[in-house]
Amino acid sequence: MFQLRLPPSPVRRRPPDLVFAADDKVPLGSLLILGGQHATTAMAFITYVLAAAKTAGLDRYGMQSMVAMTLIGMAICTALQAWGGRFGSGTLLVHMPNPFMITFVSAMVAAHGPGAMAVIALVYGVVALAVGPLMTRMRPLFPPAVVGTVICMGGMALVESAMRHTLGLDHLWKINLGSVAISGATLGVIIVLSVWAGKRLRLLSLLAGIVTGIVVAALLGRLEGLDALQSVPVLALPSIHAPVFSIDFAMVIAIGLIAILTQLDNLGSVTMLDKMDDADWKRANMKAVGGGIKANGIGDIISGMLGGFPTCTCSTNIALAHATRSTARRIGLMTAAILVLVAFLPQVTLALTLIPEPVLGAVELYAACFLIVSGFELIASRAMDSRGIFTVGLAICIGLSIMLMPQMTQDVPASWRFLIGSGFVMAGLVVIALNLLFRLGTAQRAQQTLHAADLHNDIINFVESQGAAWGVRRKVVQRAAMAALEAAEAIEASGVRKLQSIRGSFDEFNLDLELLHSGAPLKIGGAASNAAQQHGQDLLDGDEADLLAALDNVSGRLLTHLADRVQTAESGAETSVLKLHFEH
Repeated sequence: MFQLRLPPSPVRRRPPDLVFAADDKVPLGSLLILGGQHATTAMAFITYVLAAAKTAGLDRYGMQSMVAMTLIGMAICTALQAWGGRFGSGTLLVHMPNPFMITFVSAMVAAHGPGAMAVIALVYGVVALAVGPLMTRMRPLFPPAVVGTVICMGGMALVESAMRHTLGLDHLWKINLGSVAISGATLGVIIVLSVWAGKRLRLLSLLAGIVTGIVVAALLGRLEGLDALQSVPVLALPSIHAPVFSIDFAMVIAIGLIAILTQLDNLGSVTMLDKMDDADWKRANMKAVGGGIKANGIGDIISGMLGGFPTCTCSTNIALAHATRSTARRIGLMTAAILVLVAFLPQVTLALTLIPEPVLGAVELYAACFLIVSGFELIASRAMDSRGIFTVGLAICIGLSIMLMPQMTQDVPASWRFLIGSGFVMAGLVVIALNLLFRLGTAQRAQQTLHAADLHNDIINFVESQGAAWGVRRKVVQRAAMAALEAAEAIEASGVRKLQSIRGSFDEFNLDLELLHSGAPLKIGGAASNAAQQHGQDLLDGDEADLLAALDNVSGRLLTHLADRVQTAESGAETSVLKLHFEH
């Protein structure tokens, strides 16, 4: 019997709680169930494609073609990711339509027709393939504050169309109560299941909300076009639109920016799956990340040339893999096969286009909420000084001002209007430019003299201020401050050593602190004396020397828990240094 042999994964220790690890063979029954769950979850996000197509004014059959080709693109990307090797990450990463592209796809398709997806795909895919090998070097240029700002503004850009569809607003701004009932039921089910349901039901919250909205629409007589299903065959090839290679330079910049930010998200997704498969995980596997980016670029170019929507990795499917404790790559291949099968079932793809507009509005609103809050979470994950505040604040202000007052850009030349007239794009460009500007003059190394009279405040202020200037994660700043204080107390408590200064360095991946002091290097992490290993009461009843030896060992043990690595060494004549390393 034919045996499927996938390229081997890196050698790693399997977590004990995994049911099916990356290279495991999965029984056919389990494979069909797990693959079906992943495919159904990913297809729930086809509503993003429908939202863009409706805004662009495509007819039902134009939307059906875009849906079918998008499913094929999702399948190609998912299969490449699962296969691994040179053109994939070798992980269970399922792709979905990219929500950041809704606005741009709708504008391009409205102007040039469905064939415009080809040029979008070329720009998007080529940029993805180009930045893949450079991703590790570009990471410092796109810290969480920058990525978070772009994600947040992407959500805000969806709010207007989401509210129009949700409330059923007409040209006179009148609210349609039927639309409110449909969208309210859809969003209500999504919220209830997301907040109060169990883990497994929570994963199906979006799908359940869409089904509920469709049922309410049918009860209100708002479900139209069902008769069209009878006129299409059960199985057929999707229609393909001739490519149209026409695009403004401003649009190229916008799509390229989104492609870069999407690959940063790809990096995070591959890392999450890699952590799930490795009990001893320490750092991102950049070879797998590069393969994941290649899979995204290649798959999107192929599907886009056929009229498909750009894709990105689906965090909901990652959550599903975590909930089922199954990360087998064969599940990804089965998911891809199901997506391809659905693409060749015209009745299914046409049925997806019949989803009522208020239901799409509720899904758009859900996407907007998710993106806005996720963006703010990323921004708040790092310590920030005045540079960071101005970088994020000014970018958001400029983006919102363009969204709220579009008349400001009415005199801009037509070829640049989409770039300058888009609050989302302008916010992204401004936050990247300001981040690069404010990096000038920000040294990645710093040093401060310590004074015995105010030792505690000197250390805390140094770690917190430099952490904010460098954009270190808040949790790492807190650990570093606690470790530096503990080390300072251990040095001063020795009685023969005096602290002189503290210095630090940061390179986005590592934070290092060094405490310089007089005297011999401090002994850290050594074995405690026999008496120090006794119970607390025995130490209190024993000799004072044994008690002091046990207390001296406490600081060393605390430091080894707070810092990822602790080292001591001589720094010069009668001077030593205690080094604290923190992985970032």
